Amino acid sequence: QVQLVESGGGLVQPGGSLRLSCAASGSITSRNTMGWYRQAPGKEREFVASMHSGGYTNYADSVKGRFTISRDNTKNTASLQMNSLKSEDTAVYYCNYNIFRLGDGMINYWGQGTQVTVSS
Repeated sequence: QVQLVESGGGLVQPGGSLRLSCAASGSITSRNTMGWYRQAPGKEREFVASMHSGGYTNYADSVKGRFTISRDNTKNTASLQMNSLKSEDTAVYYCNYNIFRLGDGMINYWGQGTQVTVSS
């Protein structure tokens, strides 16, 4: 089992910045992907960004150029720097940790979520 704890959400004005952090603990493997998803009211949960332990990153088109994901493999943490925030970025943001295990396929773990509200 892997436990994820997020921090850093809050209220910010349009054009502002926020930084989210996620700390993973438990049965951490050397190869894994950590990332962020978000869910706005009345919408499906959607992918935001991810980073493999080997360094490969992936971003949703809607956040490219504004959000940056980073991680510290020695501390099992991941961060999401969000700049130039827009009202449409308002959502609950969830940290995700996933691994591929032979026989079981992709295994996902989720944090409890942190609210990000972009409003003037």
